Amino acid sequence: MTRIAVIGAGKIGEALLVGLLGAGHAPDELVFTERYPERAEELSAKLGVKAVDVSTAGSTADVVVVAVKPQDIDPVLAELGPALRPQTLVVSLCAGLPTKLYEDALPAGTPVVRVMPNTPMVVGEAMSAVSPGTHATEEHLSTVEKMLGSVGRVVRVPESQQDAVTALSGSGPAYFFYLVEAMIDAGILLGLPRAVAADLIVQSAFGAARMLRETDDHPVILREAVTSPAGTTIAAIRELERHGVRAALIAAIEAARDRSVELGKH
Repeated sequence: MTRIAVIGAGKIGEALLVGLLGAGHAPDELVFTERYPERAEELSAKLGVKAVDVSTAGSTADVVVVAVKPQDIDPVLAELGPALRPQTLVVSLCAGLPTKLYEDALPAGTPVVRVMPNTPMVVGEAMSAVSPGTHATEEHLSTVEKMLGSVGRVVRVPESQQDAVTALSGSGPAYFFYLVEAMIDAGILLGLPRAVAADLIVQSAFGAARMLRETDDHPVILREAVTSPAGTTIAAIRELERHGVRAALIAAIEAARDRSVELGKH
């Protein structure tokens, strides 16, 4: 039995617990930490998983998943370090934080795996990228991949690419939500009720994502299949290009990457 502790029971932490339970882990194989007592009590009642403090999590778990905000990491590591058992696997879900930060703060030889998940974890459709630290083995990576596979898809990348992953898929859902929000507003401007516009766009987004996944065609091919000569779609594409939407998206993702680098340095 592998005992897993999730430090930080926000949206991502809760989603991981739900996924692990759904994958067959018994509630007594899991524990979590939560700074707000009311939230801890609510989650324990909902999932049947025990809330503990950070020291208890570190001293009893085989795998410790750190899912706190990056700015909260220092006090967590200060409490976790003295309690951690030798060879306990530490998995970081914190944006921008390098494995070296954990390795320097925790007992020598602690295996660390860095992960960049995203919020579709709450519906079991996360995209997570994993990278090993200095002391993480193939077995450690396989353990993390199996764990995260319960809540979505997983890829391995070198840690040097994690800031790019953070910008692309970590923040990626927000870009899609932003575009969907704008398209719903456009539908309202054109005279559609909000509920109708939302239903039209959300289902279109869902269907388009399935086409990308299931046909394995390049996005250009799929877009061209919708774009008739002198038709409505090409008129819309011309306006998107005229307003620099493509360039703005690229610049936005670069800015997110730069911010991820800054978080790691601080």
